[in-house]
Amino acid sequence: MASSKIGVEMEKLSVEQLKAFKEQTDLEVNLLQDSLNNIRTATSRLEIASSALQDLSNRPHGSQMLVPLTASLYVPGTLHDADKVLIDIGTGYFVEKTMAEGKDYCERKINLLKSNFDQLIEVATKKKSVADDAAVVLQAKLKQLAPAST
Repeated sequence: MASSKIGVEMEKLSVEQLKAFKEQTDLEVNLLQDSLNNIRTATSRLEIASSALQDLSNRPHGSQMLVPLTASLYVPGTLHDADKVLIDIGTGYFVEKTMAEGKDYCERKINLLKSNFDQLIEVATKKKSVADDAAVVLQAKLKQLAPAST
């Protein structure tokens, strides 16, 4: 029902207004797609972090390991206390938590991101539908104008 009301409103627009509306809607769809990709990336990183916590909890005290300082620089280290971990909570802030709290933090963030992803998919689908409707109306208007100009 809402889609047909939007279609009726679009038919009242001029060709120029309709082109601008379609361009704006396409831009919004692209931004939503970028957001979806960012959520996928963040979810993947959190799943990797959760897996790393699981692996870390299984290592014995005194294990030798490589500790990442940057994405491509690792230094040798020794595991002293596997029950305490530092969690990056964003913008350069870290919080010390127990292993269980760290795993719980990752799982809660993953669930939140998945929920946001699902909501964003709905919005993107509706927005894409509106963009497609605008394209159809624009094509129809352009066809109406074509015979009149020749």
